[in-house]
Amino acid sequence: MSVRNKYFNLLPLVALVLYSCSSSVNVIDKNYQASSSLTKNKIDFWMTNPAQSIYLQQQKESLVFGTNYNTYPTITVDENQTYQEVDGFGFTLTGGSVQAITMLDAPKRTALLQELFGKNDNSISISYLRISIGASDLNEFPFTYDDVPLGQTDVAMQQFSLSPDKTTVIPMLKEILSINPEIKLLATPWSAPTWMKTNNAFIGGSLKTEYYEAYANYFVKYIQKMKEEGILITAITPQNEPLHPGNNPSMYMTALEQANFIKNHLGPAFAKANLKTKIIIYDHNCNKPEYPLAILNDAGANPYVDGSAFHLYEGDISALSTVHNAYPNKNVYFTEQYTGTSGTFDGDLKWHLKNVIIGSMRNWSKTAFEWNLANDANFRPYTPGGCSTCKGALTINSAENFERNVGYYIIAHVSKFVPSGSVRIDSEQHKDLNTVAFKTPKGNKVLIVENDGFVTQLFNIKNNGKWVTVSLESGAVATFIW
Repeated sequence: MSVRNKYFNLLPLVALVLYSCSSSVNVIDKNYQASSSLTKNKIDFWMTNPAQSIYLQQQKESLVFGTNYNTYPTITVDENQTYQEVDGFGFTLTGGSVQAITMLDAPKRTALLQELFGKNDNSISISYLRISIGASDLNEFPFTYDDVPLGQTDVAMQQFSLSPDKTTVIPMLKEILSINPEIKLLATPWSAPTWMKTNNAFIGGSLKTEYYEAYANYFVKYIQKMKEEGILITAITPQNEPLHPGNNPSMYMTALEQANFIKNHLGPAFAKANLKTKIIIYDHNCNKPEYPLAILNDAGANPYVDGSAFHLYEGDISALSTVHNAYPNKNVYFTEQYTGTSGTFDGDLKWHLKNVIIGSMRNWSKTAFEWNLANDANFRPYTPGGCSTCKGALTINSAENFERNVGYYIIAHVSKFVPSGSVRIDSEQHKDLNTVAFKTPKGNKVLIVENDGFVTQLFNIKNNGKWVTVSLESGAVATFIW
């Protein structure tokens, strides 16, 4: 898990009259109209600064494209050069997230869910959620959906039940689906049922080969039972962080084991059950691209695999391109990065925009997920041995009060403006200016810029032969829309 952050301000330049910003704004401007205010020659822009006086705030003056020459660096946005289609942006809705959000009284909770998942002017429009199959380490205690007494087994899945989540995660997912019926869901187990494992424990151990078929049926049963609840699972990964067996819960799974499991059991089980749920491999750090490559190199496993998922607690984000370039017909996904209790708003904003959002997208990812959506003021709940330093995007303080943390703004700077089905288009980078651009299904262009340097940067945004000049201070993040 990792962290870092940034600041932004616009100055009067080249006959442009820019904005006068208001301070102490920590909610989205409710007067923003997502597309009606856009014209062919104007850019609307939103920003967050590291001083925390401006949070995802739409600026009061629009920028206008022109042709006045200057010598500043130019970020050219070219919609004729396209890359991957985007599936969405979001967080992991852990059991602990649900428990924390449920602390809010009903009107507050309803308003918050509309803000997170709706498409209103003050919504950030999260389009993809990651959820755990059974417990993650941000539940109060570990469990799976087929826990039986020590010494017993349940190969036929007769004891399988979603009951641990029937009064928590599932009702909240239904409420979220009522707000956004199109939201996508990636489901991931932290551990198989302990009776299937070599150590009969939640922490560590490996899946016994004699239970590969039973575990494949466990996934099938989960997807089918969730569908009966009206919840469609878009994709699964076979194991969260398969090379990290020290978490609670967790399970060790080598690339060879995962390839064997997929080609001989999970893939055929999905095919037999006629499931369209995607199988995404790996789901761990960027320092081991050889892990997903080994599975993709397996001729038996490859046809069942949609793509590979990555975290960035180790390695470099370019690992996504390494895997993409080897198998351009397979997708890549970025599925987890946390903000921690020791981080700072400015450091995290800067580092995560550079790597998790811009970095993953420029390296072919179809998604970008921050880690935990919410927890309480003590960063709970978490399992014994689970993450005690994970800071949610939201801190729920009481029935009436919650805070939006840096993770909220990291995702909001893209999720609000780049819906599922958008396509990444070309955008230049210049020195410390990190950029990524998209074209939305409605035809709008979106450019995200992060100034990673230590001084204010003056630059042009150029599109279709015209440009506009802006100024971006060190540490700031801006989203431009036209």
